[in-house]
Amino acid sequence: MRNTLALILTVGAASPALAASGPFFSLGNTDFVVTLGFLVFIAVLFYFKVPGMIGGALDNRAEGIKSELDEARALHEEARTLLASYERKQREVQTQADAIVAAAKDDAALAAEQAKADLENSIARRLAAAQDQIASAEASAVKEVRDQAITVAVSAANVVLAKQMTAAQANKLIDASIADVGEKLH
Repeated sequence: MRNTLALILTVGAASPALAASGPFFSLGNTDFVVTLGFLVFIAVLFYFKVPGMIGGALDNRAEGIKSELDEARALHEEARTLLASYERKQREVQTQADAIVAAAKDDAALAAEQAKADLENSIARRLAAAQDQIASAEASAVKEVRDQAITVAVSAANVVLAKQMTAAQANKLIDASIADVGEKLH
């Protein structure tokens, strides 16, 4: 199309000059010589198949552009497929992350409840241990007071008996105690 337009413009531009005079078909007429030269030039171009080569080059370029466009379309489709795949994977990962966060929150709540229950059990055990220690200390204090009271009572009885008892009564009491111990031991 361009070549045809260029040819028409060239022929059209050369005709208005009409600077030559005389018969048109003589070699003295510059218009005829220029026209003849132009036609020979066009004939040489057609003889060496320049328009075919130009058309072939343009066709090859068009085929190259078409193959590049097809390749670009294929790459575009592949990129869309990859994008969709990555978006789907991202949604799956986000879903998994949300599930992990929810599970972690549930685990944290359960761990907090378990820690609270363990703390209450520990406090109850320590309270029971403290009450046992208090009861043991109380029993020990009561036993100590009783032992002290018995020791004081025995000492007081010993003093009272020693003042009131005669030697004969003491000997009788010792013999009775020895006999009593002898019966209980055998």
